[in-house]
Formats: sequence, C-alpha cells, structure tokens
Amino acid sequence: MEIRVLRYFLEMAREGNMTRAAERLFISQPTMSKQLKYLEKELGTKLFIRSNYSIRLTQAGMLLRERAEDILSLVDKTEAEFKSLEEADGGEIYVGAPESASMGLFAEAVRRLQQNHPGIRCDIYSGNMQDVCEKLDKGILDFGIVMNYVDLTKYHYLPMPTEDIWGVILRRDDPLAAKKTFTVEEIRNLPLICSRQWADHEFPQWFGTDNNGLNIIATYNLPYNGAVMVKAGIGYALMLDRLIHTGEESDLVFRPIEGVPHVEMYVIWRRYQTFTPIAELLLKELQAGFQN
Repeated sequence: MEIRVLRYFLEMAREGNMTRAAERLFISQPTMSKQLKYLEKELGTKLFIRSNYSIRLTQAGMLLRERAEDILSLVDKTEAEFKSLEEADGGEIYVGAPESASMGLFAEAVRRLQQNHPGIRCDIYSGNMQDVCEKLDKGILDFGIVMNYVDLTKYHYLPMPTEDIWGVILRRDDPLAAKKTFTVEEIRNLPLICSRQWADHEFPQWFGTDNNGLNIIATYNLPYNGAVMVKAGIGYALMLDRLIHTGEESDLVFRPIEGVPHVEMYVIWRRYQTFTPIAELLLKELQAGFQN
C-alpha cells in the first residue's frame, strides 16, 4: 500500500463523496477512483459501496479507515520528528490528555519552553485514558497525561503536583444546592449525566460491583455539553472540579463527593523512547517545573 493512496482513501472516507474528496486533494475524480480500485484489488476485498449521492464503507473499509488513521498519524509524526532535528528553536510535540484542570500545569511548561524556542508547536489529542495509552504505545504520541488508574509500571512517568476532585454539578436554584457535599449513596438514585470517558473506570470503585441500578439518563464527551444539560434541568452531572465555571455569577454549582479518592495525574511516556530534541527539552522543563 502506498501512503499517497491511503490518504486518498481516508479523505474519501471522511467526505463520503469521491468528487469532494478529489477536490480537497487537488486531483481529478477519475484518478482517485482508479487508485482506490487498485487498493481494493491489492487488499482483495471491497472497501466501499457507492450510492447515488454518497459512499458507504464496508466492514473491511471501516477497518482500513481505523488502520489508515494510525498509519498516517505515525508517518506525519515521523516526518515532523526528522524535520525537528534540524530546527534548533522549534518542532512538534504530540500529547494526549483527558479533560482535566491539571492540564494547566502542562500548558505552563509549554509556555516557558516557547519563550526560548518560539517555533515549538504542541499538538494536543483529547481522549479517554485507553485511547491516549493506545496512541502512546503505537508511537503516535510523545507524552500522555493520565489519571492514576493506568498501570504505570508499563511507562516512565512524572507525577503532577496537583489533584482533581470528583463532584456533582447542579443548578444553583436546585434545593440540593444547599448541601456542601454529597455522599455516594445520596447520588445513587439521582438522574445522572456522566462522561463516557470515565463511567466504566470509576463506577465500580464508587458503587461497588453492582452499578446496574444507577439512573444514568445522559452521557457527554465534553464538560461544557454536560453543563448545558444540567442547566436545562435534565439531571446532575458527575465530573471533575474546575472544568466549568461555577463562580457566584454562574447558574451552576459544584459539590464534592465524600469518600471518593482524589484523582492523581501523571505525565507518561514509553520505556526506551527516543525523543526529538524539542521533546527532550519539554521533559526537562516539566521535571524542573513540577519539582518547584
């Protein structure tokens, strides 16, 4: 498989239309169609099905799309790494992270590094811990920022000098807002709005082995969307503190959950990893900043 043809395929998969994909890549539609037919012949399977107005991927096509995204990400990262070897003041650093206010500490280290190396570019991938670790293991990321639920023995790691707190986001005018904290038992029967990233990891620890009775009425990817649902009166959102504004002028409040361990955050990287010069400098900046 040629990298160029994989880019053709991935663009077609994203657009769902051969003509639009060809236009975005500045090639002719017949050229793209011909190359993708060769790709199907090379793999010995049908990758997509045409309809009057769109293109639908087959099961094999969906598998190739997933693999192509990883392959091209690694190719792009490798090209950027070799380019950065010649750039004394810049280069790209690839980082995976969850939604956490602790990301601010990492951002401060990047800012300090940029003062002396203004050409640095930091590419942030936001995802759950499993996604971050998978991309780190594949070499697509330089660093991952994860919670302490990850098996740290697989990686080199640097503890971040901060903790996040689990709590409930609710409307300020809700009678329950008068409470200073919630217990796990008190939130068990509330209509809950939960992050898809953390539900599978956290609920068994919070509620024991039986969490099937939880009243989960909605899930969210981004904290802002969870907050919007709370404002609409849909339910109560479980999330980490400091992810959304809950000051005195806000319609929402944050109340901690008693008895739930605070979340420790770590910067991790692969064992035996070879860093680019700029990534090595960032690691030193992180180590110096976290020790102060």
